[in-house]
Amino acid sequence: MSQYPLLALAAALAVGLLMSRIIRYLHLPNVTGYLIGGLLLGPVLGVLDVTTTSSLNVISDVALGFIAYSIGAEFKLSYLKDIGVKPVVITCFESVFASLFVFLALWAMGQPLPMCLMLGAIAAATAPAATLMVIRQYRADGPVCRMLLPVVAMDDATGLMLYAILSKLALSLDNPELTPNLVNLLLLPLLQIVESLAVGVAIGFLLSFVLRFFHSRGNKLALTLTAVFLGVGLSSASLLNLSSLLVCMMIGATMVNVYPKYESMLEVSDRFTPPLFMLFFVLSGAALDFSVLMTVGLAGVAYVVVRVIGKVCGATLGAVIEKCDKHIIKYLGLTLVPQAGVAIGMARLALQDLPAYGAQINAIVLAGTLIYELTGPVITKIALTKAGEIGKA
Repeated sequence: MSQYPLLALAAALAVGLLMSRIIRYLHLPNVTGYLIGGLLLGPVLGVLDVTTTSSLNVISDVALGFIAYSIGAEFKLSYLKDIGVKPVVITCFESVFASLFVFLALWAMGQPLPMCLMLGAIAAATAPAATLMVIRQYRADGPVCRMLLPVVAMDDATGLMLYAILSKLALSLDNPELTPNLVNLLLLPLLQIVESLAVGVAIGFLLSFVLRFFHSRGNKLALTLTAVFLGVGLSSASLLNLSSLLVCMMIGATMVNVYPKYESMLEVSDRFTPPLFMLFFVLSGAALDFSVLMTVGLAGVAYVVVRVIGKVCGATLGAVIEKCDKHIIKYLGLTLVPQAGVAIGMARLALQDLPAYGAQINAIVLAGTLIYELTGPVITKIALTKAGEIGKA
């Protein structure tokens, strides 16, 4: 169906709507239904093949941009002042613990050290999309949700930083002629993060200024689209080394803190994004490949299991140190299971950076994505239910 992209989009939306009806009777999150619908259209029936999903990558890029924009919109300075450094501490602990646990587990199994480092770095990343969709669908609110969104947002920054550092170490181990130095290990990754945040702030300020001259819903939606398209477009430019997630997150964060009528901006984007997010998850499900499950072996099983243990232990320890609400201590770690876009992007980079182990790394991460994306939303819903936050928004 690659020659008929509009038919592919129509099929994806139709299946997404159908699965949202069916999955509701099973009391599961919509995002799980979208992913299952994508699996049916892709690997099972072959309606959406790899060529088709690749040709529609722009849909996924824009959807991820809006997901990051929505998460950034939760970063009101007044709220951040109230919670202080708690999300920073929790993010550091859960990211580092996930990386460390995966690295040590794979190393203990006798896996090559460069591969252990790469997979340890990738383990830190968490997918914000599935988490945000579950929170929105069930109108969840409370201490866990309010802590979860900033943690998930910062997770990708720490994941990118860890990948940049550990990938350089892995490269130097695989190629003794390459000597890691302070610039490659720390300064360049930090520069990428700072540049991404700065570009996002600049676009956010520009959006907030221009909004003063446009007041209708249609114009506000057009300006929101322009800002997110600009952020995603600049990030994908070959001359710039930016993270689209960080750029779009800062656009949303800047807008809600600078523009006085930010509620109206969030309203128009919330009206536009549901079908976009539906397409994103259906296409993501269609791109998943069951065959990778047969190639990952014990290393893949260890990655999937140990990463979750690291996330839960790290989040719990960080929350205990910061004396957070008891529900945050008990349930926050369980909401950090999903993993998708950023991790897949890192795995694809590993194919280029570490060709000797890249194929195995890619297979393990793709298998993990398949499992995490199907189970993660369900686990998140269970955690938020036990925390008593469903329907509180």
